[in-house]
Amino acid sequence: MTQAIDRLKQASTAAFTGLKCKECGAEYDATAKHVCDECFGPLEVKYDYDVLRQTVSRETIEAGPHSIWRYKPFLPVATETPIDVGTGMTPLVEAHRLARQLGLKKLYIKNDAVNMPTLSFKDRVVSVALTRARELGFSTVSCASTGNLANSTAAIAAHAGLDCCVFIPADLEAGKILGTLIYNPTLMAVKGNYDQVNRLCSEVANTQGWGFVNINLRPYYSEGSKTLGFEVAEQLGWQLPDHVVAPLASGSLFTKIYKGFQEFIETGLVEAKDVRFSGAQAEGCSPIASAYKEGRDFIAPVKPNTIAKSIAIGNPADGIYAVDIANKTNGTIESVTDAEIIEGMKLLAETEGIFTETAGGTTIATLKKLVEAGKIDPDEVTVAYITGNGLKTQEAVQGYIGEPLTIEPKLDSFERALERAHTLNRLEWQQVLV
Repeated sequence: MTQAIDRLKQASTAAFTGLKCKECGAEYDATAKHVCDECFGPLEVKYDYDVLRQTVSRETIEAGPHSIWRYKPFLPVATETPIDVGTGMTPLVEAHRLARQLGLKKLYIKNDAVNMPTLSFKDRVVSVALTRARELGFSTVSCASTGNLANSTAAIAAHAGLDCCVFIPADLEAGKILGTLIYNPTLMAVKGNYDQVNRLCSEVANTQGWGFVNINLRPYYSEGSKTLGFEVAEQLGWQLPDHVVAPLASGSLFTKIYKGFQEFIETGLVEAKDVRFSGAQAEGCSPIASAYKEGRDFIAPVKPNTIAKSIAIGNPADGIYAVDIANKTNGTIESVTDAEIIEGMKLLAETEGIFTETAGGTTIATLKKLVEAGKIDPDEVTVAYITGNGLKTQEAVQGYIGEPLTIEPKLDSFERALERAHTLNRLEWQQVLV
């Protein structure tokens, strides 16, 4: 065990080598930079996989902390003391009841609705981004957010003792606004949609010298999503699934889960396997799904109009890369209506006891749609990614679920209410059967 830990420490400072343009291949030092000077393409982190192959093993990973930092050699930080708030290692739930209802044999839910500390997958990316921000000397951190990222940035900045100023669209759900304010950041509510917020933040980043997790720190931030791929592989017994279904906002999560699988193959931690990647969007903001369906090699921006606000990005930065992954893995990208999203939230809750937000409802509704269209083989080991908690978007299901039965503190009042409840349940089933 001691040898495994020593190898882990050795790998952590050796494998992360700099930044590289995804388009032209130009290389840069590991600074706060996210756009290529040569072609304006996006930058991503570069690693020395020869070093990783020699120093990382299943044993070194298993010897690490019960958090995303067990995968530290694959993450772009140099410090031996990253910001660790227990993020990651969320449950991979075998969804027996949902699988039976959909007609699948092996369905798993990767449940980041219980991720720490703010109940969404954004805690992963922010933990990495703020650790790197601290290494680069930033004392103030920020972000443009549809809600979950603001929660995470404010919470983890508070834990790390960093000043924080975050930006959100002014019309976000109350739970997400309160879930940011409780950490006492400076919160800017912008009268506009996410894309307008993001444009403003790009200007602020250039004038204030702050570390914006999803702008000048984006190459480091996005790497945190790979841990969703790493964990699934480890939790499946160091094997890859056959098919994954994940929500699409900017497209970064989708592409980084794919990268995580490829890095585990590259370093010999899992056997090579073709994994199909399918993406989920809301019809009211589906620029990536539209590009996929129309066979385009570009994303046409749209104005969001959907209850799924956490994935309502009309001009997704990594959209075309998500389309490419769906195409080359024989996956697909589908969109669903707001009504289907609500039904997806209810279906997951009623079958598996998981209350997800609208992004998760989008994923489950898309999963159902793909099964019904014959685009998911019932024999495939399928993993659906749930990225946020339903307590943050309660408004979405208000008026679409039942109400409590108010009774007197008397036995006969209870018995009448129980009979009424049974009658209502029978009527609901009759409607389903029709």
